[in-house]
Amino acid sequence: MRSSRKALRRSDDLVAAGLVSREHRAGIEAVAARYALALTADVAGLIDPADPRDPIARQFVPDPAELEVGPEEMADPIGDGAHSPIEGIMHRYPDRVLLKPVNVCAVYCRFCFRREVVGHGRALSGEQLAAALDYIRAHDDIWEVILTGGDPLVLSARRLAPIVNALGAIEHVKIIRVHTRIPVVAPGRITPALVRSLRARGKATYVVLHANHARELTPEARAACARLIDAGIPMLSQTVLLRGLNDEAAVLAELMRALVECRIKPYYLHHGDLAPGTAHWRTGIEDGQALMRALHGRLSGLCQPAYVLDIPGGHGKSPIGPNYLTRVGGSNGAARYAVEDFNGRRHAYPPPR
Repeated sequence: MRSSRKALRRSDDLVAAGLVSREHRAGIEAVAARYALALTADVAGLIDPADPRDPIARQFVPDPAELEVGPEEMADPIGDGAHSPIEGIMHRYPDRVLLKPVNVCAVYCRFCFRREVVGHGRALSGEQLAAALDYIRAHDDIWEVILTGGDPLVLSARRLAPIVNALGAIEHVKIIRVHTRIPVVAPGRITPALVRSLRARGKATYVVLHANHARELTPEARAACARLIDAGIPMLSQTVLLRGLNDEAAVLAELMRALVECRIKPYYLHHGDLAPGTAHWRTGIEDGQALMRALHGRLSGLCQPAYVLDIPGGHGKSPIGPNYLTRVGGSNGAARYAVEDFNGRRHAYPPPR
């Protein structure tokens, strides 16, 4: 394993760190010219350059396959633009909005569904942020605000605290949710000051961690998560199903168990979005359903995420996990079903007398 004292942001940095061979530099440079590139020192230090299928390198080191765009892929695969009334706000569901205070990340995932926009520009201006907060104040059906981006935890505690405090002062906002990768890719940023900046009096704050492989949960990452949880901030997780990385039941099970051991409840397993240049990452939906069947009954219910698809065009997420129940007859008042257990055996419900 190798480490770097600073973030790697150029193809030459990757070559110097031994993560990319010099003969592959030009291909990496071509990808980096289109999509943002960054690996933190923590991430770089986790990579084994001798392993061509290293699960950390594959997530963050560019691949020339990213320049191959399929006809079904689109720049805005989940329809963010259709639900963005003003800069920095996405209002897709009635009771919650996304607030994007910053458009950059500490690292850039090679499968990111916002890869066409992240990494360009820094943060909302003061005027844009004020307008976004005014939008939330004006819509009293908004119960939850989700801070995303980019990664909101690239902001300092000094810059985060006013945003969280402003949301805390809005009577109808009860939940503040933060989506981030920072605890695993830059755990040292989760300082006591940053943890304090995420809490608003009278509101519930949740942090949702993006992690795709158990190796991301280093001792330092686990300690960073513990700092949040010990301060009274519950944590959930989201994972993207990635071909050749976590699409085996044993690998996915190891991750889900590791998350629960860290007191993090698995929340979503995302089917890969139709982002440009990501076909080499996507599995079939049936493959994802088979994985969920493999986890069902063999892992604690605490380890079970919801397998979801973000419908292209901005129509929201839908669960697409396997179905275990089939109607087999009976009237509305006395319907009869066949229900499948985790061993694949079918049982009548209600049971025959």
